Amino acid sequence: MKQLTDVAGFVDIDKGSPITSDTIMAKTVTTQLGEIYIKANQFGLSHLSLVAAKLEMSESTELNQQASTYLIQAERELKEYFAGQRQHFSVPLAPKGTEFQKAVWQALLALDYGTTCCYADIANQINRPKAVRAVGAANGANSIAIIIPCHRVIGKDGSLTGYAYGLEMKKSLLKLERCTDFKLV
Repeated sequence: MKQLTDVAGFVDIDKGSPITSDTIMAKTVTTQLGEIYIKANQFGLSHLSLVAAKLEMSESTELNQQASTYLIQAERELKEYFAGQRQHFSVPLAPKGTEFQKAVWQALLALDYGTTCCYADIANQINRPKAVRAVGAANGANSIAIIIPCHRVIGKDGSLTGYAYGLEMKKSLLKLERCTDFKLV
């Protein structure tokens, strides 16, 4: 696992700003694993889900145009990832969550492509070794699947554990990354 200082962080959102981080653009990206729905605000990518969703477009404003550039970047990077041409994403991320959740997600970003870890590894990485269950909950609350690679978290014994989009999807993502350090049950 990389050191936390070696990976891109989340965009800081100025809480005092009159402009909210809810201004969004969204689009659906078609991949070999199905439709991926992505959203962005003026700060960066805010959501990625594998659930079929309707394409949303907002009025054209400067903020929405900025959000749109993140969607275009995320779409390009996702296509490269699924084609085996990208191992690291560079699109700015702006997920909503608690400081603890963001620490967990930042630790997930430090996981190298094709590697796995368990909740205890993440808890240790963020210096909260007794927070294993809370790490699991934060992992499950990840709103930017694939890019924040929660699919790389497996059981301590190497078994595949739950994944919001099902174990078959998790297995497909790990196989795409040529990850072999998990057990098929």
